Amino acid sequence: MIPRLVTLVVTTVLTTGSLGNAHDLWINQGGYRNAAGEWCCGSGDCFIVPKDDVATSGTGYVLRGYGEVVPYNETQTSPDGAFWRCKRADGTRRCFFAPPPNS
Repeated sequence: MIPRLVTLVVTTVLTTGSLGNAHDLWINQGGYRNAAGEWCCGSGDCFIVPKDDVATSGTGYVLRGYGEVVPYNETQTSPDGAFWRCKRADGTRRCFFAPPPNS
């Protein structure tokens, strides 16, 4: 019984850990920083923003639901084609990634 339980716990931890960090992998490995020099993310700081929640304006990306406009000059290119928002512990934006234009 105990070896089976240990196997289950180890498998769960490994699976959950790899899924939880998978979304941060390219951001962490890329060494991305914002204009202030802060690292874009730590564990669990970045998440995908659904494209239906993003609009464009003359000044930047409008993130519906966040009441936020991310200026184009504060946006980095997302290599995976998704919109990503990285946040600080207080919820404010640290970095924002957007797909290349016309993609």
